[in-house]
Amino acid sequence: MEVEVKIRLPDSSTHRAVSALLSSFHRETQRQQNLFFDGAAGELSSRRAVLRLRFYGDDALCVVSLKAKAILVNGVSRVEEDEEEMEPSIGRDCVADPSKLSEVDSRILRRVRDEFGVGTGGFVCLGGFKNVRDVFEWKGLKLELDETMYDFGTCFEIECESSNPEEAKQVIEGFLKENGISYSDSEASKFAIFRSGKLPQFKGNGEQVNIIPKDELRLWRWWQQWVIVNVNVGITAAQSDNLFFW
Repeated sequence: MEVEVKIRLPDSSTHRAVSALLSSFHRETQRQQNLFFDGAAGELSSRRAVLRLRFYGDDALCVVSLKAKAILVNGVSRVEEDEEEMEPSIGRDCVADPSKLSEVDSRILRRVRDEFGVGTGGFVCLGGFKNVRDVFEWKGLKLELDETMYDFGTCFEIECESSNPEEAKQVIEGFLKENGISYSDSEASKFAIFRSGKLPQFKGNGEQVNIIPKDELRLWRWWQQWVIVNVNVGITAAQSDNLFFW
């Protein structure tokens, strides 16, 4: 079982800000290509599973993964995962001709054939996406800062695998709040976003952003002691920290 904290960032500027704050803890940058497969008759998807080939860099490494029964609640993902390395050239041959997956001598592919019943119809490639992952070792956590590029847009996310995800999430959120970084719980996996064909709406700091009414808005900032009357702009609840209204 893979258990991860998943926190979404709103845009590239926020992604750059987090990267800069963590720069002294940077360990490596991974350039990934992720490609997904199902049985021709939907044998995997019908049982909430998917087969993934992930290529690293210039095909220096290929990893085949079987993921199943994913659950993502309150920014914590739990998914059954089994993976092993595959010769990159064999992986590329399978991308070009998915039927070759049925011929590969692989423990995971034997599982797919035996447990999920992918038969003579073979496999189909569903497509995929690219991801640039910066890895940081920070406060005993391994943080993965992702820039995920779909055909329809780009998503930014922090992931952190942990045996104690609630505690890890609290530490990460405290860091983001302390540095004024907007964020939200991720509400869908990368694969789910890919299959939906659109980016999910961003919700600030884990909650739906609420707009405070514009009409006759008066506010007082206690540390500067000034008043604005009839402000003709909307102010979000997230922006109203340290403001008092009457």
